[in-house]
Amino acid sequence: MAWEEWEQLKADTAESRSTQMQLNQLSAEGGGGGGERDLVVNQDDLGAVGHDAYTLYEDLHSGTDIAGAGMNKDGAGSTMQAAASLKSHGFEMGNAMELTVEVWTSQANTVLQACAHISNHLDFSKKLHSQDDAEIAAVIRDRGGSALSVSEINKYFQ
Repeated sequence: MAWEEWEQLKADTAESRSTQMQLNQLSAEGGGGGGERDLVVNQDDLGAVGHDAYTLYEDLHSGTDIAGAGMNKDGAGSTMQAAASLKSHGFEMGNAMELTVEVWTSQANTVLQACAHISNHLDFSKKLHSQDDAEIAAVIRDRGGSALSVSEINKYFQ
């Protein structure tokens, strides 16, 4: 592309566009799937995901512990015992096995922490949103003192 052509394209673009910021978004009327809400999360959904994360945590915790598998009285697992034995006989493979156990354990712990975080966060979210719902129900009342219905509250957000 020639320099003059580039300059012309820049000038054309500058003339045709406003210098104000513009956000890409759906129009206020009917946005997101024709006005229908497409994301709904129920307490049961959150509970199921949290339970699955906890189950995965338990399964991974027991299934990925190669450092502790076959542990001796000194607390060394069978893989680390083999690594120590290989190292004592001058084999470089011993160092590689040790490093493998360290990296594996680090990576497994990262995944375990993520599962625990998901489970704990969902439990916390359920509890927090239940408290929020109770507080909102206690605060938002109509003129007669009774709680406003969800459809009535929803009118304030439209």
